[in-house]
Amino acid sequence: MLVIASDHGGVALKQVIKDFLSSRGLAVTDLGTDGDASVDYPDFGEKLASKISQGEYAEGILICGTGIGMSIVANKFPRVRAALVTDEFMAQMARQHNNANILVLGGRVLDAQQAVAMVSAWLDSEFEGDRHQRRLDKIREIEKRAVETK
Repeated sequence: MLVIASDHGGVALKQVIKDFLSSRGLAVTDLGTDGDASVDYPDFGEKLASKISQGEYAEGILICGTGIGMSIVANKFPRVRAALVTDEFMAQMARQHNNANILVLGGRVLDAQQAVAMVSAWLDSEFEGDRHQRRLDKIREIEKRAVETK
């Protein structure tokens, strides 16, 4: 099961992505927002990333106007690897090399066809492990040290 959230800048693209995921037979939990009234992206980024961080969901998709804000928020959480992608290759590499558990998209910079192709590439790719796992282990150690210095 996937979890998805957006701010007002990503709500239209979020619906396209939800429809695509449903067409693939995937269950999706939508954490909002539901309209185009202005909201604060950190609220929705936090809501989704905290659920990934705590293990409530394995993976999710965040969408805001550019994707930048959501990726910044999401990557504040332990065990979250949120990847802002702008093409299919980046989406594929986000999974294969970084084992990204949150895909971040820009609702105002991507059209529906591009976004669906990126989500598909991310979902259809598998983490390669090996040297990439070694690098993720190093990131996890950095994360631990950063928390300890607070």
